[in-house]
Amino acid sequence: MTPQSGQIGTKTHLTTTSYPIAISRPGYGLSDRNTGRTISSVAADVEDVLDNLGIAHFLAIGWSGGGPHALACGALIPDRCKGVSSLAGVGPYGEPDLDFLEGMGPENVEEFGIALQGEGPLRVWMDEHADAYRTISDDELASALGGLVPEVDVVALNEQGLASVWASSMRRCFTNGWDGWIDDNLAFCSGWGFETSQITTPVTIWQGDLDLMVPFAHGEWLLKHIPTAKPRLEKGHGHLSLVADRRQAIIDDLISNL
Repeated sequence: MTPQSGQIGTKTHLTTTSYPIAISRPGYGLSDRNTGRTISSVAADVEDVLDNLGIAHFLAIGWSGGGPHALACGALIPDRCKGVSSLAGVGPYGEPDLDFLEGMGPENVEEFGIALQGEGPLRVWMDEHADAYRTISDDELASALGGLVPEVDVVALNEQGLASVWASSMRRCFTNGWDGWIDDNLAFCSGWGFETSQITTPVTIWQGDLDLMVPFAHGEWLLKHIPTAKPRLEKGHGHLSLVADRRQAIIDDLISNL
């Protein structure tokens, strides 16, 4: 998710031989900034974590802005990454057959429009807009997201428990500022550092057709351009309700790759 810290806040049933590990991308929470990082930079970070924990193989899951980072693991360390789930994952910017901004809520259109101008203008924008998230309460989150959340996502936030998870993660991820959010946006507007066509790891693309943060067309693009991708295109779901309602199915599908 973008922005979000590496915080695991939802309960799912895993196998007795599997357990979740979450990391904060550079610049979030207590994670040091890696200026100029790209999407592909995550692969080395993940391998460092795996090596330190003594783990040979893993499954990658990424939600929203985490989606392309999970795909990077499948593309760049396929000997260790045995499966990938992209949950409403953003597609690459600048592709001729993907209108990146079409269908996004106005807040995202504004944010990415400024990100395309470079770090200077983006930092000014962040200084004006990001500070409120340092102390945001669960009850304030849906309103703060404004035009990015259709009604199904408001329900997921306020009635299915996602507000407490995401608000807590936001407060934590901005502990030392918003370098992570800035660098994520810059990375999304640049080349990923790998081609989706080179992915050989099994991939599942989960996407809701009511999503206003990452529109349906992004999921369709990924399905078209990843040779190993299988679709889970969910009608009637948004960016948040998709995960709130399909959480266990997502985990079961991912673990089936082991």
